This record gives sequence, structure tokens and C-alpha cells, in this order.
Amino acid sequence: MKLWMSSSSTATTGEVGSLGNNLQRNCLQSRYLNGVLIRGIAFGIAMLLIGWSLPAANWAQSPAEPLINQTLQQAREFEEKGQWADALSIYQQALRKSPHDTDLLHKRALARLHFDLAHRYGDSSFLQQVRVTNSELANTTYSEILQKVQSYYVDQPDWHSISRYGLISLNIALSSTEFTNLHCSQKSPEQIQAAWSAVTSALEKVAVQKRADSLWVAQHTAEIMHTQLGLPISATMFEFVSGAIAALDPYSGFMSANQYGETMSQIEGNFVGLGVELKLHAHYLEIVNVIAAGPAGQGGIKIGDRIIAIDGSLVSDVGSEKGADMLRGIEGSTINLVISRHSQNNLAFQLKRRRVEIPSLEQISMIDAESGVGYMKLSNFQKTTGQDLDKALWQLQQQGMRSLIVDVRGNPGGLLTAAVDVANRFIESGVIVSTKGRNPLEDYTHQAQAPGTWRVPLVVLVDENSASASEIFAAAIKDHQRGRIVGHQSYGKGSVQGIFPLNTGSGGLRLTTAKFYSPQGNPIAQVGVSPDVSVASAAKPALGDDMNKPASDPVLTAGVNIAKQEFARFQAALGR
Repeated sequence: MKLWMSSSSTATTGEVGSLGNNLQRNCLQSRYLNGVLIRGIAFGIAMLLIGWSLPAANWAQSPAEPLINQTLQQAREFEEKGQWADALSIYQQALRKSPHDTDLLHKRALARLHFDLAHRYGDSSFLQQVRVTNSELANTTYSEILQKVQSYYVDQPDWHSISRYGLISLNIALSSTEFTNLHCSQKSPEQIQAAWSAVTSALEKVAVQKRADSLWVAQHTAEIMHTQLGLPISATMFEFVSGAIAALDPYSGFMSANQYGETMSQIEGNFVGLGVELKLHAHYLEIVNVIAAGPAGQGGIKIGDRIIAIDGSLVSDVGSEKGADMLRGIEGSTINLVISRHSQNNLAFQLKRRRVEIPSLEQISMIDAESGVGYMKLSNFQKTTGQDLDKALWQLQQQGMRSLIVDVRGNPGGLLTAAVDVANRFIESGVIVSTKGRNPLEDYTHQAQAPGTWRVPLVVLVDENSASASEIFAAAIKDHQRGRIVGHQSYGKGSVQGIFPLNTGSGGLRLTTAKFYSPQGNPIAQVGVSPDVSVASAAKPALGDDMNKPASDPVLTAGVNIAKQEFARFQAALGR
């Protein structure tokens, strides 16, 4: 579930009331998060970040009608079970081949709003924020967020769409037990329906054309809900916050205090937690990666393990989103897990949460010592990546490296500056990447700097999950003809996200602020980076496979052969 809607580039006008009636019919039917990276939840930073996880890829081919029908049926089945993460993943897969299908985009947006709601109401920092935020501060917070959208978002905001999805988010919340049990448990479904009807009636002839209109719609809705249901103003306003950001694009989002802190920890390359990567399922949490030096790795947790209970609570009872949230905690605190492993059930583990360093480089080795082929897996781009790369390069150099393979398959991205740093180690001069946004401050060209450049023959492995910062690096290498790109066409995420802390409250805002372009000016969005050598299977080996047996990995096998060829070419060019 490496996880996330689409907005028009021009503002439109419309009547919120009629939209409210439509959403009533539609909705009432309905990488390390504090030590846990949940695949697919995107986290983003004003200055630098370009994507930590993967929303749906975009390729401009329409799937056959039966495939769409099959996809929608499968997604509906997940929705009926409340498995919103799985439904969201299905829509994303469909949008890989039909990125402009408006029905799919809307369904994905609804699935995201359902997923986000469950995640918010399983987040203790968000619940605290709702509790302590009075009506004046709630209004000010939403106003600040709209102001930031107007100032920094890459496209001209569609204020009508922003208000529409704010209403959709609130409508979904009103049909959710997590929300209603907390805020209006004494109200009957008929009373809730009456309040909603009052909102749609009041907004029936309201045209939303500018930022002030969107603010008014949210405030007026919150007042009606407070009067009719006793719903806290803050509860309504934060649903508008979530819906408004979801209306922009798959990469933008609101972050609670916990999420904001975790994002900053990711950027720094460390966090407090267990050191595991999860995939969410209805009744358990699947371990898909483990940091060897973390509490989980040292405590005996293995890839493929299934967490079925946390501190005495079954994941099937509390839900996978809340279960993942329960893995968070303060440094030094303990947590008790019950694990299912293959045929073994009810394996008990007690772990202590602590600070864990996130490795940006893994599996550094001489994959073919006889031919001098070095290998490294670059798993993410963070603050420490540049210095980590330097250490790895010198390590391989001392072991006799003649050519190098850099594997960015499955790498969802990270810091733009880290991607530039990595490319700068291999490219002597010229453009590495350029960014362009609606705000002129986002327009910038990153140039290579010659000092410290490595001239070793280079091969870069990519796949459909190589995104953002990985694509910046791969595109720079390709455009400068500095190395060979091997594997599958990359993901196609060509936008930069900025993270903005909120001045009026805790948490922050992740906004798409710019789009990036390769050295030759080619867009990455919805295109990706095409390999020089396409390999039939780009599946990467599971962690723990013997990296000295590249035959188990066709892409790696091809990479080793090409690395040898590149070294021979390099020698010939030198006349040796």
C-alpha cells in the first residue's frame, strides 16, 4: 500500500447547495510514522520535499471497459467492508492507465476522505487539537490555510471545488461512528439528517468564486451544525480543512501535530519508534520491512509477520488505522505485540520504543567482485543521504569498484536537495533539475558543481515505484548521458511539495508548490523516466535475498552486464 484527486487550473463558479444534495446521495451510502512507515500515505516540505510516498501513477492510456468494471466492483467490495486503504489502492491502480477519468478521480477522492477520517480520529494529537481549539481559533486556522493555498499552490485554486469537498468531508464524517460518537452521540440519525438538510438549503444559491466565499461557506455550515446538533465549531472546521486540501491534488494534505513531527523526523533521518514498515489489512498489520538496528529488528520481528494484537487490543477490533497509531509512543515506553508468523500464532513480543536512524543506503556491496561491479540500494532521499553516499562510494572504491549500480527501485522520493546532492556526485556541470510554480519564488534551476565528481561508469535501476527525487536523479543521469537507466518506466511524479507549519495552531500543511523538469526541460509528471534498457520484469528481490546471486533478479542481472559493458567502454575511451 505504498499510498492517495485532481483540480482545475482555473477557478470556477457554482452553487454549493446543489452539490450538497448530490454528495448527500453519494456519501451517506457510502514511510515512518513515529517509527512506522505506512505505505501509501504521502508526507511531504516548503523548501525541499518532493514526496515521501506514492499516490497513483499517471499514464495516458485508457483501460478496456471490462477492466474498469472489474476494478470498480473490487473497490466497492472493499468499501462495503470499510477497507478504505485497499479501495484507495484499487482506484490508484486504475488511474495509472486512465489518469483523466473524472469518475475514477472522484471515487478515489471519496475513498481518500474516508481513509483520512479514520486516520485523523485515531490520531491523539488531532483529537487534542479539536478539543482545545475554540471557534475563533478554528475560523482563523481555516482562513490561514486558505491564504496559504492562494499564495503558494502550484495552480490557481478552484474555490468552488474546495468548498464542495469540504462539504463532502463533513458529510462523510456525519455518517461515521468515530465522528458522531465523539461529537454528537445523543443525536438521532433523523436529527443529523435534518441538520444536513438545513445546510444544503442555506447554501442552495450561494456562488463560490473567491477565497472569502469558501471561508464563509465553512463558517456558516459550522454555525448551523453547532446550533442544530451542538457540534463543536472546531470539529466542522477541521473537516473543511481536510476536504479543502483533498480537493487540490493527491499530494497535498493537512498534517496533525504528530504527522508534522514525524515528517520532520523523516527529513532528519531519524525517529522514535519501532523501525518497521507496514501494510494495513482489515484484521492485522503486515510487516513489509524492518530496520535491522531498530527495536523490532533486534527484538526478532521479521518481514511477513502479522501484528494481530497491540497491548491487549485486537487489530480486528480497533481497526488497522488505529492499530498503526497505537504503535506510536514516547521514547523509552514499552509495547506488547502478538504476532502471527506462518503456521505459528500468538507469538508474544515486548519492545521498547527508541530513536531509530533511517538508512538511506542499504545493501552496499561488491555484487561482482571479479569484474569490480559495486552495488548500493538508495531507499530514500533525506538530509544525510549525501554524506551517506560519500562513505559508501569510498567503501566500494577501497574494495576495487570499477563500475557502480545505484538501485532506486521502490524509492518513493524525499528531499529535492538530497536528489540534487546525489546527482552532483556524478555530473560535472550543467542543469540537474529545474522547478516552476505559480509563485515566482518557486522557479529555480539547480546546477551541478564539478568538485568531488565521481567518474565511475554508472547504471541506475528504476521501476514503476521509483518516484519524485528518484526520478530527478535518474532523469539527470539520462539527459547528461552520464550512465544507463535499466528497468521499467518510473512512476511519473513531477511535483514539489512544501510543508508549512501553522501559525494559528499545531500541525502543518503539505502543498504542491511547483513542478519539476529534467535537464533537457522534459516534464516528469504523468510521464516518468524511460529506461535505456527495458527489462521484462522489474521486480526487486525481497530484503534478505543473496545479493551475490543476481540471476534471481532479471533487472539486477541486466544491470551487472551493462555495468561491465560500460566499464569496457570507459577503458576503450581512455585508450587502455
